[in-house]
Amino acid sequence: MKHLLSSSVLGLVLFTLLAPGCGVKKETHQKVLDELTATQLKLDETQGERDKLLKGRDVLLSDKEKLGASLDDKSRAEAEARARAAKLAEEMQATEAELLDLRKQREATDKRLAAFRDLTEKFRKLVDTGKLKVTFRQGQMVLELPSGVLFSSGKADLSSGGEGALQEILDVLKEFSDRRYLIAGHTDNIPVKSRKFKSNWLLSTARAVSVVTYMTDKAGFDATNLAAAGYGEFSPVADNSTDEGRAKNRRIEIILVPDLSELPGLTVE
Repeated sequence: MKHLLSSSVLGLVLFTLLAPGCGVKKETHQKVLDELTATQLKLDETQGERDKLLKGRDVLLSDKEKLGASLDDKSRAEAEARARAAKLAEEMQATEAELLDLRKQREATDKRLAAFRDLTEKFRKLVDTGKLKVTFRQGQMVLELPSGVLFSSGKADLSSGGEGALQEILDVLKEFSDRRYLIAGHTDNIPVKSRKFKSNWLLSTARAVSVVTYMTDKAGFDATNLAAAGYGEFSPVADNSTDEGRAKNRRIEIILVPDLSELPGLTVE
């Protein structure tokens, strides 16, 4: 367009220069000059519009690049936000799982403590007379019976009084007959003086077996839920240097073995 306009202007200029010599009228000459001036003005105006359009195009291109960069930034920000949201959801899920696990542990603990309080109340009479001690040790409920209540010194057979004391305890434990029990025998550290038992190991084990036998044969407990163990003098609860301490160590323990369901977090494969 610029080339065509320039050619026209050139033609008009030549025409104007030659016209006076060709006898062109003055009015015609002036008209041509006016047209040339108007054309030049129009050319200048067109050139200005073209420059504006080019500038506008550059602005649009720049805005397009900025918009593209902005969209890229927005996409990255959205991706980061989604990643943070996903991580937060994962952390919240893990926290909820931990809270649920803690709640289960708390419920299991409360259940064991409630059973402990219930048993303690039911055994109150025996506890008050010193025939029984109820403790909660290493997550297990333990019923401690002094050996002197159940057995004669150096013997492993239940005495008649011992059978009566044991039966009082078993009458209460029948309410939990489906539970598993470990019967543990313990002695003090004084070597046993008996031809039948060569060590405290043997004496403590024999006493535990006597209690288990009574539980199965006389009290009707399921033998598959019972176990007997002898610890000899190697698991004391008191100081063996005193008569009082040794008396506490000579004992039979009836340990309520917890169910696996009462141990949250333990996985069994």
